[in-house]
Amino acid sequence: MIQETIVTTQNSGGIAHIAPMGIHIQDDIFIILPFRPSTTLNNFLETRVGVINYCDDVRVFAGCLIGRRDWPLKPAQKISGQVLSCGLAHTEVELIRVEEDATRPKLFCKTVHTVNHAPFKGFNRAQFSVLEAAILISRLDMLPLSKIESEIEYLRIGLEKTAGERELEAWGWILAVLDDFKGKAVE
Repeated sequence: MIQETIVTTQNSGGIAHIAPMGIHIQDDIFIILPFRPSTTLNNFLETRVGVINYCDDVRVFAGCLIGRRDWPLKPAQKISGQVLSCGLAHTEVELIRVEEDATRPKLFCKTVHTVNHAPFKGFNRAQFSVLEAAILISRLDMLPLSKIESEIEYLRIGLEKTAGERELEAWGWILAVLDDFKGKAVE
């Protein structure tokens, strides 16, 4: 199973990094696959700990992918790390093994501590649309532009039917990145 989460790490100097990541879960092990080069990868290798944050504010997912990474954090409870303040829950993890790969090494992590902060009330279609669009935007250099545009148009249907202010704000950020990308491709 893959869960869309926000992973927070920090380097040995205490500088935090926030990144959306689809993490794999096998039994009680979390597998994180950051691309190389990656601040998340560097921080995990340096400190061997991180935090998996479960969040329903899709602005964090979209924002991180477009460079908006200044989200409020608070100290983790059992590791030297940071927790996303708007998260519904978080799991503090420790790196136990690395499976090397030239493109995406696998980081195998075990749970150190888990906390629930607020109930998860479910995603509406707009939140799903923003999450999927954010993933598409993260792959602008990997997927054909026509595929991205057609999928964004399909996702717009759910967005327009169920979006609130947060979803509309995040959608606007995503479309701005797409428009910028298309503008640079024409130049």
